[in-house]
Amino acid sequence: MTSRERWLEVLHRRKPDRLPTFLTATPEALVNLYRYLQVPDYEAACRKLDIDLCLWVEPRYAGPKLAPNTTVFGAHYQDIAYNGGVYTGLDGVVDHHPLARYKTVEEIEAHYTWPSADWWDFSHLAKEIRGKEDWVIIGGGSEPFMDYKEQLRGTEQAFIDLYDNPEIVHYCLGKLYDLCYEKTQRLYEAIPGRVLVSWVAEDMGTQESLLYSPQHIRQYFLPHMKRMISLAHEAGAFVFHHSDGAVRPIIPDMIRLGIDVLNPIQWRCQGMDRQGLADDFGKQVIFHGAIDNQYTLAFGSEQEIREEVFENVRVLGAYNGYLPGPCHNIQVTSSPQNMVAMYRAISEAS
Repeated sequence: MTSRERWLEVLHRRKPDRLPTFLTATPEALVNLYRYLQVPDYEAACRKLDIDLCLWVEPRYAGPKLAPNTTVFGAHYQDIAYNGGVYTGLDGVVDHHPLARYKTVEEIEAHYTWPSADWWDFSHLAKEIRGKEDWVIIGGGSEPFMDYKEQLRGTEQAFIDLYDNPEIVHYCLGKLYDLCYEKTQRLYEAIPGRVLVSWVAEDMGTQESLLYSPQHIRQYFLPHMKRMISLAHEAGAFVFHHSDGAVRPIIPDMIRLGIDVLNPIQWRCQGMDRQGLADDFGKQVIFHGAIDNQYTLAFGSEQEIREEVFENVRVLGAYNGYLPGPCHNIQVTSSPQNMVAMYRAISEAS
């Protein structure tokens, strides 16, 4: 089977020739893996470890020139070095939020220019995927509240806004989701029928609970997410919903919205017990991820990794609905030996 065929089998709850998986890691962790495997790049590493070939496609920014260390939304950031690499862009420290000082929607409308989908170029996408008919093509989607709190308003003000400034939240999320919708629609039009997976994401959980009340999630996020999910399904794409942390209370809502896959399944978080998730939702949604990179991949032994992989496959794959892999980007704290142990265990568990 090809990578695309293998993923489609699981997405349709059929049994593939082996379990599909994916390679996702920070740049520093990837460099360590390539060096350990003695391979030059992503494709070579995937082929050596029997990892499915996935390509995330995005339009190219072609809008107004941006100042150094400034995002398209006008947020300014500083890169932060750490032991093993550099957190850059929004993974660094954002020290200017362009909408932080405004008190009303009218002020924002008077002083801020929203990015337009016309600022991105989609013409390269057909060439980028040429010859990759067998790959899993990932593209399009949304995660606007992350932009709202990390770029536009700042985290503290964004949380205050949910209670004190609902009109600003509704206005800004409307603008942000409209941008995501238009960019995603143009991406689908540029490569019709080729996108297999789109991400409709929002980080809604901590280690112990939801970040936001269920009422706020339903009020601010879900109507927009429904629109994005419908767009993806109309284009023939499957919807992966990504939300870190303890999100069990909102999973039924996401299933009702129409998500196809739930990611990343951080099973060490409160309420995210694997057996409970499988019992309650295993026939309604595909599970994606679930191999812990907070402890197991980072600090566990190769045997512990192997045991976790096999337990995940047994529990989460009970209804032919599991795409195994790390529960988030693999960090540089995970050794290449542990990364290889995980992928070899996935192959064995097939």
